[in-house]
Amino acid sequence: MVCGEGLVDLVPRGRGRLADLTSALGGGPFNVAVAAGRLGASVGFQSRLSRDAFGQALVERLHKEGVDTSLVQRGDEPTTLAVCNIGEDGSATYSFYTEGTADRLVEPVLADVPWACFGTVSLALEPGASRYAELLQELAAQGTKVALDPNIRPFFATPAHREFLLSLLPHVTLLKLSEEEVEFLGEDALSQVPVVVTTRGAEGLSVRTDSVSLQVPPVTVEVADTIGAGDTVMAALLRQLVERDISALSVEEWQEILHFAATAAAITVSRTGAQPPTLSEVEELL
Repeated sequence: MVCGEGLVDLVPRGRGRLADLTSALGGGPFNVAVAAGRLGASVGFQSRLSRDAFGQALVERLHKEGVDTSLVQRGDEPTTLAVCNIGEDGSATYSFYTEGTADRLVEPVLADVPWACFGTVSLALEPGASRYAELLQELAAQGTKVALDPNIRPFFATPAHREFLLSLLPHVTLLKLSEEEVEFLGEDALSQVPVVVTTRGAEGLSVRTDSVSLQVPPVTVEVADTIGAGDTVMAALLRQLVERDISALSVEEWQEILHFAATAAAITVSRTGAQPPTLSEVEELL
């Protein structure tokens, strides 16, 4: 079960500050749910989505990708918007329009699932953030494994948000971070989490558990942009881990898992926008 926002990215068609914008469905948790569905996982999405045209498009996309929407709430509030800027190297930065939007007013419910995934803007904006945090802790208490991807954006990279995230770490099984987010949270804090996966850009992916520490290289492709790359990594990890005992994985098994995730992410960055691969596409490239 993936918990968090679905929003609309306004993505420039070309380079330059005033390039024409085109809408693309997104949001970190939404992208994870879609990617997990494409990779063949049994996945549900828990969120509050608008009844506006953008919100309806988000729901229809979830249905198309085989994502269970029984825990998606609907509201008359508008959809969150994220205006994207693409750098010369293909990297994406965002400006968010979040005031009074639907996903902030979510009222999460407890569910019986083996894994639950949280992260990004939905953990930064109240009142939804505190509600999701309560759900995260309740899920962990009932034995659900919790995955967390903070996906820090500049507008919530604050000391207060850092403390909020640190309060969640004792309940987290899998933490996925970029190198910048490792620095934001602090190396010492990460020791509270059984499994930490770090995305290292051109250096690939690494994992640290109580018994394993290793790094795998990236899969080389021509980069169109990086939108959705980290979300694809998270979805690929969950797709692999849901069928395994995470506490007993060998070095060889972690190599296989990380290479699968790196391959999936490579396909995503080779495409414009968050377009994660299907399982067959990943297997073909593997």
